Amino acid sequence: MKRRTGNLLTDRPELYEARFPDPERLAGRWAEDCLRRYGAGPAVLDLGCGTGRDAAFLHHAGRRVTAADLSATMLAHARAHHPGPDHVLADLSRFDFGQGVFDAVVCLDSSLLYCHSNEQLDGFLTSCHRTLAPGGLLVAEMRNGAYFLGRAEPPAEPAVSRFTRDGTTYRSTTVLRIDRAAQLLRRTRHWTADDGSPPVEEHSAWRLLLPQELRHFLTAHGFDVLGLYDGPGPRTEPAWRPGAEPGTAADGDRLHLVARKPHTTPAPPSARSGKRVRP
Repeated sequence: MKRRTGNLLTDRPELYEARFPDPERLAGRWAEDCLRRYGAGPAVLDLGCGTGRDAAFLHHAGRRVTAADLSATMLAHARAHHPGPDHVLADLSRFDFGQGVFDAVVCLDSSLLYCHSNEQLDGFLTSCHRTLAPGGLLVAEMRNGAYFLGRAEPPAEPAVSRFTRDGTTYRSTTVLRIDRAAQLLRRTRHWTADDGSPPVEEHSAWRLLLPQELRHFLTAHGFDVLGLYDGPGPRTEPAWRPGAEPGTAADGDRLHLVARKPHTTPAPPSARSGKRVRP
């Protein structure tokens, strides 16, 4: 049987929500808690919105939400099943919605880590800084590159999982590999289904960012880092619950970020010191 290459869960968003259910909307609730905790205004951009359920939660919480993704299939699902926000096609590594348009940018579920290169990460942060109003927040949740420091390689044996939707059972075998030269966590996943459809082979990767590395990128792009910690969050064990305070460590398997675009742009060091800089 011929195997096709693609991404089963991106091609069929209803399967994504079946494979990764979030009935309590923990991701959206955690993001809303961060926005309230740090006083964000109502206009929010959800980057890498996927199926749109987190953007819809923020909309129902009273936010004016624009939900952006690079997948037209995901956006179509979001419009049909999670209405409320404006849904737009955009590349998170280079987007332009205008200057000072949003009070917050939200980027959940490791979407930021699809910026594999430094140039893509620079593009993401430059775009975020431009689109945020002064005082605006960047809130992100992702895998933590520091978690892999000093630990053994991911298991050589594939991880096997399954789920059933509408009477069809889908099975996956997943192999992870650390590409240290590229600083990527590479994933190969094989899907089969008992409905006779062709198997699917997926290839994907996430950038492995270290907390101090991420802090440096943020500072270089003009952000003040307000929080950078491993938990609790929507995908941690134990999971975040309302009222939970942000942690102080940053060595768990997830990383949570809150950064602010300053209200004013600081003057260069030479201007603050009053010294004249030679041409």
